[in-house]
Amino acid sequence: MKLIIQIPCFNEEEILPTTLAAIPRQINGVDSVEILIIDDGSTDRTVEVARQCGVHYIVRHMGNKGLAQAFQTGLNACLKLGADIVVNTDADNQYPGDQIPDLIAPIWQGQADMVIGDRQVHSIEHFSPMKKNLQAIGSLAVRLVSSTDVPDAPSGFRALSREAMLRLNVVTQYTYTIETIVQAGKKNLTIAFVPIKTGSKTRESRLMGSTWSYVRRSGATILRLYALYEPLRTFFYVSLIFLLPGTALILRFLYYYFMMQTGVARYVQSVVIGSMLLTLGLLIFLFGVLADLVALNRRLLEENLYRLKLLTAAEIPLPIEEGTPHSSHGSNESQIALTRP
Repeated sequence: MKLIIQIPCFNEEEILPTTLAAIPRQINGVDSVEILIIDDGSTDRTVEVARQCGVHYIVRHMGNKGLAQAFQTGLNACLKLGADIVVNTDADNQYPGDQIPDLIAPIWQGQADMVIGDRQVHSIEHFSPMKKNLQAIGSLAVRLVSSTDVPDAPSGFRALSREAMLRLNVVTQYTYTIETIVQAGKKNLTIAFVPIKTGSKTRESRLMGSTWSYVRRSGATILRLYALYEPLRTFFYVSLIFLLPGTALILRFLYYYFMMQTGVARYVQSVVIGSMLLTLGLLIFLFGVLADLVALNRRLLEENLYRLKLLTAAEIPLPIEEGTPHSSHGSNESQIALTRP
């Protein structure tokens, strides 16, 4: 069984050695542990430092493409390299390298396709109360949209089986964390989570320009993904905004008409406005039906893409550079046992 630990990096020369040093190079039950760096257009010595620390592989972006694309590039590289399990972690040493065996255990034991490290956000000291509450609300929204029970949706410390790597396709540009959970839930992949303890804060988050910017963009991502995977429900809910008041206005007119009240003509405006609202609502619902048919076609295309990946994973055209895994850092002999229950 081959495990590859992928680390997206953007200007991480200072903290990267600490992060790499915490990663176990041997895990009982795993035949090989290898490290892949995805350099997302770094302008400092990140790549040079990675080589000095003994990483096995490096994939480089020409310019900064963003965390979501770096994550997908890493998955493609891991498929090409024949990984059975991939662990994604951050370069800022936020996530505990010594808990990687716990993270991959449910996959190794055949119990899950994806495992997410639950940071137990309420216990993170350097998170403000507002940030804790917002993350809790965001995770709740993701659980509702994805029909999963993941307690910490924004956590980037996660492990994926080869099946999950083949099934998932990141299409949003902002962050992969939400999208991969929603996709996994909609594609009936089994998701598990394990509690972890995060490290101390080493730098400001590069994903969150500001709290409200993160909330706005994450909220837009959740809504977009819900519309993408549940188009008929989405358009139906929107159509209700017009159908319900339109129906009420029509019923209002009919009530006065059949009660034979005099001056019923003054309620004709209810018929006009109600008819317009009902027409709009019906059109929006029909758009949902069309979108649902398009979604069916998308699912068929995704299934074809899955089969294509399955057949040609080793042929994915990626410029993967060999690292220098026999350097002083790469010879770290720390070993952590992983045993079946």
